[in-house]
Amino acid sequence: MANDYFFCGIGGSGMLPLAMIVQARGARIEGSDRSRDQGRTPDKFAWLEAHGVTLHPQDGSGVTRADQIVVATGAVEDTVPDIGAAKAVGATIQTRPELLSQLFNAAPTSIGVAGTSGKSTITGMIAWILHQAGREPTVMNGAVMKNFADADHPFASALVGAPDLFVSEVDESDGSIARYDPTVAVVSNISLDHKSMEELRDLFGGFTARATTAVLNLDNPETAALAQTLPPEKVVTFALGEEAATLNAHDLGPQPTGMRFTLTELGGAKHAVTLNVPGAHNVANALAALGAVRALGVPLAEATAALETFSGIRRRMEVVGTANGVTVIDDFAHNPDKIAATL
Repeated sequence: MANDYFFCGIGGSGMLPLAMIVQARGARIEGSDRSRDQGRTPDKFAWLEAHGVTLHPQDGSGVTRADQIVVATGAVEDTVPDIGAAKAVGATIQTRPELLSQLFNAAPTSIGVAGTSGKSTITGMIAWILHQAGREPTVMNGAVMKNFADADHPFASALVGAPDLFVSEVDESDGSIARYDPTVAVVSNISLDHKSMEELRDLFGGFTARATTAVLNLDNPETAALAQTLPPEKVVTFALGEEAATLNAHDLGPQPTGMRFTLTELGGAKHAVTLNVPGAHNVANALAALGAVRALGVPLAEATAALETFSGIRRRMEVVGTANGVTVIDDFAHNPDKIAATL
């Protein structure tokens, strides 16, 4: 990618990591953000500049050439000066979903993680398993993956890896899921959230139909029904305590900071697994991740060993600390199903 990219709103949680992935492909990155203009989160913008990104005020002054590609989110209004400047000079304007799906679809092997709940955790689990297996994927997540976060990489919601293996969280809320053509399509669950159930069925149905392999949850009525619409040879199923599933978790037991369970592969071996993240919902997330990497040829014994060192996703049942016998947990749950799973 030899183009010059200008990210409008580059400090956003979905924009910053995407800019880093594009930069790693050889593009020159510039950007603007109103938060920077207002003096907020200065450390973030200092980090961007230290990593070779040229920042401008969000006044249109950074968009001056027709050969720039201006990337914006749906949250950026047409009245933003950078967008007006792009139109004035004839620069290409691309939405974030357009750019991300373009990179994703260009990879020979790809895993798209979709569903109402669990996407970020499943994506992080897949990323960690593949990393531990030496596959070095490029990953775009919707939240910070704690295994990859450190002082030099504080915004680890993306992982810059090989361009031939791309793992991404895929969003149905804006309909952009229709842009993705995955090798492996993971659907964690489907419930009423941003769109009507009819729209969701169409979107998830198309997403899985375009994939070579679909990984689906038998414990969710909608994804179980979706599995019945696909050729059996392309479907990998998972469930808690359902022996007919390809991957079945049973004998679940809570641990002080996580969960233990027995994994049984249909017609195959059993594996004892201990997770460092709590809750039965995270066992289901682990099964989804295992189904995805299994489709890429990662042995289950190797994958479960990697999962035992998975440290979680920031703001997903994250223990902030304990004081005077009270433990404070930060969690992003924001719809009834997610809140119920957390509780």
